[in-house]
Amino acid sequence: MTDKLSININIDGRIYPLTIVREEEEKYRKAAKILNDIILQYRKKYANHDSKDFLSMTAFQFVLKNLEMEEKADDSPFIEEIKKLNEELGDYLSID
Repeated sequence: MTDKLSININIDGRIYPLTIVREEEEKYRKAAKILNDIILQYRKKYANHDSKDFLSMTAFQFVLKNLEMEEKADDSPFIEEIKKLNEELGDYLSID
C-alpha cells in the first residue's frame, strides 16, 4: 500500500495543496524551488511585467526544454540498428 502525504506547495506566493506519495515529497519540493527560482529570475530581469508573464515564460522554458530532451531521446536509430544486427545474427546462426 502506498503511503500518501498532504503537502502545501508555494509557487510564486500562492499555496497549492497536494496529496502525493510520501517517497516523492523531496522531488515535489525541489520542483517548486526550481520553479520559484526561475520565476524570481524573470521577476528581477523584467520588473515591470505581471506575475502571469513570469509564469508563462517559466512554463514555456520548461516545455521547450522537455521538447529538446525528447528529441535527444530519439531511439529509432538504435532500434533500426538492433533489427539489422538481429537479422545478421539470425542469418549467421541459420547456416548449417
